[in-house]
Amino acid sequence: MTTILFNKPHGVLSQFTDARSPIARATLSDFIDLPGVYPAGRLDRDSEGLLLLTDDGRLQARIADPAFKLAKTYLVQVEGLPDEAVLNQLRGGVMLADGPTRPAEVALIDDPGLWPRDPPIRVRASIPDRWLKLTIREGRNRQVRRMTAAVGHPTLRLVRWSVGDWTLADLAPGRWRPA
Repeated sequence: MTTILFNKPHGVLSQFTDARSPIARATLSDFIDLPGVYPAGRLDRDSEGLLLLTDDGRLQARIADPAFKLAKTYLVQVEGLPDEAVLNQLRGGVMLADGPTRPAEVALIDDPGLWPRDPPIRVRASIPDRWLKLTIREGRNRQVRRMTAAVGHPTLRLVRWSVGDWTLADLAPGRWRPA
């Protein structure tokens, strides 16, 4: 069984090919030359961070299937300064167009000092931003972004830091290592 951890850079698709776009976009094949492994779950093109790849179908299902409630932790830079009431909304679950989310674990954190993003996030001098550490146990399409927007604090930068016990610690963007 092969399982690897990959630090997906911003702008990279969570797949090995991109037949849909007439414009060449970066894919996993630009970074990983290891036959037989496939992503266990997805990260949007504009999100960064931990992506697990494996050749084990059972493990892939356990990671990707929300029924297993595997914790996924994100470092989220949001627009504005969320207060305790906003954090409590996230902790209690947020109503989205496709129904309520499960409760999340969330805390304000200091700037985590991550690698620079290319391209950089938009910065507006008149609007402050803040970092959150947010853990969910489901994985709907663009869920974290939709959750922060629903409570009035749109996501500026989203980095998945961990999935279960696997973490990004000391793994540079565009790099991978065995799990």
